Amino acid sequence: QVQLVESGGGLVQAGGSLRLSCATSGRIISMNVMGWYRQAPGKQRELVASLSSGGSTTYRDSVKGRFTISRDNAKNTLYLQMNSLKPEDTAVYYCYAQRLGDYWGQGTQVTVSS
Repeated sequence: QVQLVESGGGLVQAGGSLRLSCATSGRIISMNVMGWYRQAPGKQRELVASLSSGGSTTYRDSVKGRFTISRDNAKNTLYLQMNSLKPEDTAVYYCYAQRLGDYWGQGTQVTVSS
């Protein structure tokens, strides 16, 4: 069983930055894939960024050049640095991990005001 705990969400003005953190109960290097999803009201959950065990990253087009996914193996923590935030980035952000199963965090709210 893997537990994921997100933090770092909040309210920020457009153009601002936030860094989300996801602390894992297991060794982060044992995860096949980790990532960040988001879900806005009335919309489906969508992949924002992912990071494979080998270090490969993927980003949805709308966040490329603005968001960066990374991890700290020593702290067993996944990060999402979000810069140049836009109102359309407003959503609940969820941490995801895959290792012999799919695991989700409880979510953290990000609100970007115009």
